[in-house]
Amino acid sequence: MASWFTAPSRKGDAWFSVGLVSSFPDITESGSASLSEQRPCAEQNSGPGCKVFHVPATDSSQARQIEGDSIFHDEGGLRDQVLVFKYKGKIHAINNRCPHSSYPLSEGVPFDIEDFGIALSAGITCPKHGWSFDLFSGRADRANYKLGVWEVQLRPHPGTAAGANNEKDGDDQEILWQGYIRCEYFL
Repeated sequence: MASWFTAPSRKGDAWFSVGLVSSFPDITESGSASLSEQRPCAEQNSGPGCKVFHVPATDSSQARQIEGDSIFHDEGGLRDQVLVFKYKGKIHAINNRCPHSSYPLSEGVPFDIEDFGIALSAGITCPKHGWSFDLFSGRADRANYKLGVWEVQLRPHPGTAAGANNEKDGDDQEILWQGYIRCEYFL
């Protein structure tokens, strides 16, 4: 079904599976702690609040998950890293590199963008200089910097009850992401 509000997927770009929704802890408190801190998960006792992937610019089909210190010292550097996390029930995939200070946003803190107590959007704050970026549009809170936002889709996973019945059950869906988008958010 076509939607006037979303752009079509880019043909030729590879889709990457990052696991089931249940493998990501749901960060529900705005501005509470960095994404990389350990949190309880539905699937395991605890885990980091995010996953980071190295996506080589020359061959995106070679994407792989990286962990620990290799996030800071990966051979491709922060430029080729994608950060995936779940904030208030929504999956986000963004560049791990702060466009202002080249600092890993996996150390950042997600928060709600509010006006008079009403949540309008969500953002992430870079801990190095305190700059913030909208998680849906990528726009910075100052200057003209823009954070790369990636297209995200949830699909039924074939190895689960939801996948076998073609139902949409949030925790049993597989998360996939692909290429850059500009201002749209797909879920």
